[in-house]
Amino acid sequence: MEYIVNTPSGAIRGVPSKREGAVAYKGIRYATAERFEYPKEVISWEGIYDATAYGAASYQPRAFYNEEDIPKKAFYYNEFRRGEVYDYSEDCLFLNIFAPADVKEKLPVIIYIHGGGFVGGCGNEKHFDEPIWPEKGVIGVTLNYRLGPLGFAVLPVLKAESGRIGNYGLYDQLAAIKWIKRNIGAFGGDADNITLMGQSAGAMSVQLHCLSPLSRGIFHKAVMCSGGGVSSMMSPAAPEKKYGFWKKIMTECGASTAEELRAVPVKKLFEVWQANKQASMGGGCSPCIDGELVTGLGCDILNSGDQHKIPYMMGSTSHDVVPPFIYSMAKKWCQKQSTPSYLWFFERNLPGDSHGAWHSSDLWYWFGTLDNCWRPFTDRDYALSSEMTDRLAAFAYSGDPNADGYVNWESGAKKALSWSDTGASLSNPSPIRLWKTMLTNKAPGE
Repeated sequence: MEYIVNTPSGAIRGVPSKREGAVAYKGIRYATAERFEYPKEVISWEGIYDATAYGAASYQPRAFYNEEDIPKKAFYYNEFRRGEVYDYSEDCLFLNIFAPADVKEKLPVIIYIHGGGFVGGCGNEKHFDEPIWPEKGVIGVTLNYRLGPLGFAVLPVLKAESGRIGNYGLYDQLAAIKWIKRNIGAFGGDADNITLMGQSAGAMSVQLHCLSPLSRGIFHKAVMCSGGGVSSMMSPAAPEKKYGFWKKIMTECGASTAEELRAVPVKKLFEVWQANKQASMGGGCSPCIDGELVTGLGCDILNSGDQHKIPYMMGSTSHDVVPPFIYSMAKKWCQKQSTPSYLWFFERNLPGDSHGAWHSSDLWYWFGTLDNCWRPFTDRDYALSSEMTDRLAAFAYSGDPNADGYVNWESGAKKALSWSDTGASLSNPSPIRLWKTMLTNKAPGE
């Protein structure tokens, strides 16, 4: 059977999903952009767009070496990418849609933004590959955006061309959200019921969109995993603070003009950036205050009450990156909201090793993709994933993650819903406990 949908942009051919009764539309080009140019949304095409295979990921460090050869990279490679083959390109603005084949009513939509420190990742690693969400009555979307120096270079010479500065990757995400809002109705989705979700740098991206006037009204709920929240340490910087670093990159690339920088081979651009990234916090590849999408410090915007007034879900893992800070950021965010805000804490020690609930471990459960993983998951893990995806689907429908048969989850920051080895319960993890967890943390780093 051939699966073709007719969207405002044109006809798209999908492929049967491995999920029963679902279809996957992979590698849809949502925008185009030359190097250091802002994205232009794809409005239409001729003929039938073939969306039967994933599109290229953004160039990133792992595109230029074998991950198996670098021990400190091996954990996440073994977990999420072993045996997979990825294409990398500067032409990487693709998204993927996972939808039920037979839709009788408008369904809620979850758009997911991947993490990776703004320098790595893509929307079709193993844990994202064909989520269970369509079986729960939710349309899922994953996407690629520009990373590293391609997505976050900050240079006055580039601002002189466009009037904007930096944040190319964030504008890519915005273009993808707008494309989905304009086209998702053809797949059975409700353009007026979109949830934006992300993890780590993806959660930080979600938060920036929740604070941005450019994103207001185009999505309606937000989920942030192990990132975002309230912290002066993780706020975007003024672009001027980044100029020195990026001017050095430009000089060492042998470029003196924007056009010369665009002509630098991508491998050389990444090599020069890699050689210098320790000199800049975050490797220089992080969002900056551009005055349009990112208008100021998150704490200041929150204090003025200008964040989007929508429902939120937010939480972290017990063996996260600096667990006390990540959890407290999420808790403070929930405390600041006048809208329903649900706090969680994931502490299921994943079977197969002794790393506990490491940073990103909860993604297997949120996506319901445990069968894609090497780990010896038990019935308890499948039950936990079923609860988490049921609650996520309920939140996507109504802004309330409560579902029949589960512990009642109250809005607010007084207690988090904790998922642990013994099941779900309401708790309030203490700072002392989280510090002890961090000091004995065996979680991997990347």
